[in-house]
Amino acid sequence: MLIDEPVWPAHGTLWAHLVTDERLEELHDFAGRAGIPRRAFDHDHYDVPQERWDELVALGAQPVTGRELLRRLQAAGLRVTQREKGARAAGAGE
Repeated sequence: MLIDEPVWPAHGTLWAHLVTDERLEELHDFAGRAGIPRRAFDHDHYDVPQERWDELVALGAQPVTGRELLRRLQAAGLRVTQREKGARAAGAGE
């Protein structure tokens, strides 16, 4: 598991991204064990509030920079771009 710095502002807090560079099943299992709700999953990552960052690192998430997180997600073939997210959402409405 990889986690970047909580630098993304929304809803009165800062948010980090929790990802895997292996398999999405592994990511969902880790998130489930950590009590992160499935609704926090956004195509290729979980959004997690800064208040949970230390806990997730203690559970085994490896802190990386946002740039490193993106590079590893892309190298694993798991990155979903904004364009792809839009296409998936449009297809879901059919």
